Amino acid sequence: MAYFLGIDLGTSAVKCILVGEDGAVAASRSEEYPLHTPQPGWAEQHPEDWWTKTAACIRALLADAAIPGSEIAGVGLSGQMHGSVFLDKELRVVRPALLWCDQRTAAECDWIEATIGQQELARLTGNRALTGFTAPKVIWLRKHEPEHFARTAHLMLPKDYVRLQLTGEFGMDMADASGTLLLDVARRRWSEEVLQRLGIPAEWLPPLYESNDIAGRLTAEAAQLTGLAEGTPVVAGGGDQACGAVGVGVVREGIASVALGTSGVVFVHDDTYEADPLCRLHAFCHGVPGRWHRMGVMLAAGGSFQWWKNHFAFEELHKAKAEGRDVYEYLTALAETAPLGSEGLLFLPYLSGERTPHPDPKARGAFIGLTVRHSKAHLTRAVLEGITFGLRDSMELVKQSGIQIRELRVNGGGARSPFWRQMIADIFGLPVVTVNSTDGPAYGAAVMAASGVRNVDITELCDRWIRPVTRTEPNPASRSRYESFYAVYRTLYDTLKATSHQLTDLVAEG
Repeated sequence: MAYFLGIDLGTSAVKCILVGEDGAVAASRSEEYPLHTPQPGWAEQHPEDWWTKTAACIRALLADAAIPGSEIAGVGLSGQMHGSVFLDKELRVVRPALLWCDQRTAAECDWIEATIGQQELARLTGNRALTGFTAPKVIWLRKHEPEHFARTAHLMLPKDYVRLQLTGEFGMDMADASGTLLLDVARRRWSEEVLQRLGIPAEWLPPLYESNDIAGRLTAEAAQLTGLAEGTPVVAGGGDQACGAVGVGVVREGIASVALGTSGVVFVHDDTYEADPLCRLHAFCHGVPGRWHRMGVMLAAGGSFQWWKNHFAFEELHKAKAEGRDVYEYLTALAETAPLGSEGLLFLPYLSGERTPHPDPKARGAFIGLTVRHSKAHLTRAVLEGITFGLRDSMELVKQSGIQIRELRVNGGGARSPFWRQMIADIFGLPVVTVNSTDGPAYGAAVMAASGVRNVDITELCDRWIRPVTRTEPNPASRSRYESFYAVYRTLYDTLKATSHQLTDLVAEG
């Protein structure tokens, strides 16, 4: 049987999976690499680490599965979005890549919107300038590291750097390119006007593909390094959010997904292009050819829960290690012992600034309403409730845009928790569904590979391979109670905005 290799280049690790012709996952493997924070608010990685670990991961995966590389019919790539990879004329990395979570470019975002105009930028790209996007990083490089800007000849995104190593070919898919702020999203082409007005050379940018287009074939050198066969087709793939949505079957209108990764994403399929005039939601191309999606992004969803675990769950970590269990099982069980609403304790999950609905790199997290009655259980539940309230903010914008959603498909680590799934259903007021594919973006990348190699529509493949497993309906009583707490939560950002900015500026002053 032939297999399709899905590769997801994440922020902390690369994940590789093998998917058979029947859609079943035959094997999976991950390899970690470091994240560097040379200054507060900065986030960088070395592209060479991505490639070294990806090649090692593929070799180990094939060995684990005892499957020869010749049985891999195609490769699809997913990856963290927005990261800037600068290459010189000899294809050498100019400097470490600036990642999606890097917050150094606030001034550059202001400059872009002043130079083009916020409304005009929205007309041209469907989005406003945000610190995570790629274009502000290019402007930052020109301003702060002119020697590196002068050396740059190619601008790439993370997964596209890996595909370059696999195939020797340049390319970028529409979905990932949407997050550069350089794409005319409506027309699915680079925006010559934006490039010209920002002074970014058009020749730096690679050719554009739909996600299931074959964008190259494996070179002999890459075949030797990975164990795959020379000439294996590699499709364009997509950004992790588009691939994750495909991986859970969000490929038609009426279905949305909530991704509970380091960041949190509410993702809604759109058959037609329609941008939010206020750019509160992202308007991007979908991984489904000729389709689009709207997306709200929360910068620290699972990241907030991970922060809580790393710094305050020493007892649970010890138990989990001793019993060989997942520490998050202990934490969600602890949260379940606290009452709904955590007895008036609210958590603002702005630990990395925020994007949707508050595009504010200076936003800060907080616990609000602490009393002597509050225990660790209350605080743990408040973290989960705060994350879910923050995600609902994006769904409220979806509703305001007129899109009708009938179900949520939840993916990511948090989707494994029945308690958290029920909380999401109650806070969103929508049925929450999990599906048989649990490998998220890597699975979506494999679907794209199969679609391109076998010339089968992505939607048809999703209908064939992806099936609902659980369905959680909202509890009416809990739903009503959460509405009251959510109404208070909605007031907190505006109440604390000035204080958050003052604290951030004080720290910056040294």
